[in-house]
Amino acid sequence: MSEKKQRRCTACSADAPKAGHVSVKGFQLKHPDWQILTEDKIEKLRRRYPFSSYAEAVDFTDEVAALAEFEDHHPTLLLEWGAVTVTWWTHKIGGLHNNDLIMAQATDELFDSRVS
Repeated sequence: MSEKKQRRCTACSADAPKAGHVSVKGFQLKHPDWQILTEDKIEKLRRRYPFSSYAEAVDFTDEVAALAEFEDHHPTLLLEWGAVTVTWWTHKIGGLHNNDLIMAQATDELFDSRVS
């Protein structure tokens, strides 16, 4: 089991620290499919997952939604034919928290479990 998978999201308040630049860049080096982007001055993580059918994309969206509900940390999900785009950031702090790195890793593990 991976180090991140063993970790859980922690409750976060509006004054919680944002994930440091070194942590975010380190995450991206290990997970290059995740883009670090800024929208409306808010740093976010985004990845597009490909699927061969709409039904597979819907199933994956449901799995990510169930994970998000379990962790009480919710991404933006864009469902399209053949793809699901997942965007993680923490609303309360207006940027990236370590929870987002944990959830991005967990999202990758959900996807990888479908493929293997």
